[in-house]
Amino acid sequence: MILQTAVLSILLCSVQSFTLQASFEKSDESSGDTIEEDDFSVSTLIEKANANLGKNPGDPLVMFGDIAVPTDLGNADPCTYDNDENCMWPQASDGNVYVPYLISNQYSPENRKTIIRGLKSFARSTCIRFIPSKGQKDFLYIWSDNGCYSYLGRRGGNQTLSLDIPGCIRRRTIQHELLHALGFKHEHSRSDRDQHVQILWENIKDGNLSPRMGSQPLFPSQTPTCTLARPPR
Repeated sequence: MILQTAVLSILLCSVQSFTLQASFEKSDESSGDTIEEDDFSVSTLIEKANANLGKNPGDPLVMFGDIAVPTDLGNADPCTYDNDENCMWPQASDGNVYVPYLISNQYSPENRKTIIRGLKSFARSTCIRFIPSKGQKDFLYIWSDNGCYSYLGRRGGNQTLSLDIPGCIRRRTIQHELLHALGFKHEHSRSDRDQHVQILWENIKDGNLSPRMGSQPLFPSQTPTCTLARPPR
């Protein structure tokens, strides 16, 4: 259920989705989530954790629930429209995609273990390898800000990803935000969504229709391959 829930809420590569779901079902017992928490979807957990996000000065601009966008650009999501390869994490010559990370010292040893388990979980079924940063220019900086959020794709330099204590320290939530950092949008916002699913708009209660239900252009790395990044040169 752990990554299966996250995968269902975010587009994963079509050739990988079944493998990912089956593989991560085996690790449910070490998830760190309580039985009560398992009753909630990832989107519900994130919505609860982000209840106050955006209300304080200095909070990032967040769209679609948990996707942070830069405020100093004319286009809030340049990776989507410019097809900029620099927005993709590079693929190494061995076929893997190595994403450096640095974890803030805000976290307790137990919280840190939960985050690392979430990072390592991708390696069992994908070509993604999250590795401790050793001075690389581009890396993910995982810290506890106000809520759960991530920028979309590779932004360059010190790229923040927030996992607030305690609301975001759940493996499903950690995996969800990491998928955004890899370049994946929410599945219900895909530009080709209506080619695969039918939205029963009449079943949506008044007042519950949000901009997140609209479709967005696909991020360039959302291709049916394992690479999730540009090929090596």
